[in-house]
Amino acid sequence: MPVQDQGETSKAENIAAGEAARASYPRAGMFSRLSGKLLWLTVFFIMLAEILIFFPSIASMRVRWLEDRLNTAAAAAIVIDGLQPVELPRALQKETLEATGTKAIVLRKDGTSRLLAMSEMPTSVDDSYDLGNIPPLTAMRDALDTMIFGGNRMIRVYGAVGETRTGVEVVMKDRPLRKAMFVYARNVLLLSVLISLFTATLIFFSINRILIRPIRRLTGSMQQFASDPENPLNVYVGDGGRDELAVAGRNLTSMQLELQKTLKQQKNLAALGLAVSKINHDMRNILASAQLMSDRLVDVDDPMVKSFAPKLLRTIDRAVGYTTEVLSYGKATESPPRRRRIRLYELIQEVKEILAIDPQTGVEFVEQMAPELEVDADGEQLFRIIHNLCRNALQALTSPGEQGAGIVRRITVSAQRVGSVVSITIDDTGPGMPLKARQNLFAAFRGSARSGGTGLGLTIARELVLAHGGTIALVEKPSVGTQFRIEIPDRPVSLEDYRSRSHAEK
Repeated sequence: MPVQDQGETSKAENIAAGEAARASYPRAGMFSRLSGKLLWLTVFFIMLAEILIFFPSIASMRVRWLEDRLNTAAAAAIVIDGLQPVELPRALQKETLEATGTKAIVLRKDGTSRLLAMSEMPTSVDDSYDLGNIPPLTAMRDALDTMIFGGNRMIRVYGAVGETRTGVEVVMKDRPLRKAMFVYARNVLLLSVLISLFTATLIFFSINRILIRPIRRLTGSMQQFASDPENPLNVYVGDGGRDELAVAGRNLTSMQLELQKTLKQQKNLAALGLAVSKINHDMRNILASAQLMSDRLVDVDDPMVKSFAPKLLRTIDRAVGYTTEVLSYGKATESPPRRRRIRLYELIQEVKEILAIDPQTGVEFVEQMAPELEVDADGEQLFRIIHNLCRNALQALTSPGEQGAGIVRRITVSAQRVGSVVSITIDDTGPGMPLKARQNLFAAFRGSARSGGTGLGLTIARELVLAHGGTIALVEKPSVGTQFRIEIPDRPVSLEDYRSRSHAEK
């Protein structure tokens, strides 16, 4: 029976998850999509604008309608006035009033008023309007009043004839005016709907092409990439524009490429972790055997053997401890530090001995600290931190490019206490860290300063320092070389510990 590769299984699971996610999304209708909502909003806002325009428009229409009636009546009044002293026959007056749509026509001239024609004199007039002086708000108010409450009222309208001082006054019903206003309102409504639909359609297709389609491409690319992020064909390809969506597309492309790179690294790390686990299992057995054999060196009666046997035993013990904790780095984090007071000078001396600097390299190892300086830390973890940094410095100083006479090769480890914080500085006179290593500082497999390095030393050192509640940083220096500063604070003392110490001292 064929066995399916783990990577292929993960890929198939990703594709199935992406298909299931897309299937779970409800398919949006036309008017529930972004484009449909945009169409409805465009129509709504145009109609809202038309409503705001409608009020002054209907008021202007009403004033023009009244002015037309008044001008028609004024023309008839001037003709009738020219017939003086002959009085216009009753039948002719009725025809004139029907032609002008009025009930009575009055001519005001030279300070006198003359009734020129009248069909029937109304008992009362409901409203009077002076067309010579109508404020805009008043005109809109009167228009709404006519449309809502008018139709059965008798109104009086008066105004000047042209640029003369002669005035004309007419009495009429407002029913024809109200009917004309409703016809006008209907025409405006139909025209507004047509304009809004036409404008919304143009805006819809324009924005759909400029905005909606690129957004759909972005979302489609995201869904395809989520279903199979390792497939290079699923990376979004932009159109090279300069607008915000084009910039977002380029950022999406960059993010997808970076994510593919990260997934590839994670896949390689997973394979590496499996290989390391296998190697670690066998190496731990070998070191255990070496530990048993090295224990017998203590019984050898040789001064030289007795001098280096304890150091060899401590080194093998550390190696056994490291192999035991190798898997913890891949599973979760380093074990929590078991902190206690240790003398930093003695620990630095042990680091110096483990480095075993060859005198022929000309590398100096300088310690600048008080011998009695104590630090509250896990001795093994602090040893790993300082040893990793000093080993990197030694490798930089002994690299092929650093060979030559007269070159100062020095590693300086200095420390001091400021209050409750111990500051440790590791400085070297090497070539310094390259730009790529600085940009990926403390990043595993990317922050190495030398060819073939993994960058794990700085990553492990940073994790251990953070576990102590401290900080580690690369310090800029005016001269060549690399300088790291580590700051480790003391543990806060609880009130119960303080009281127990006080009682113990008493």
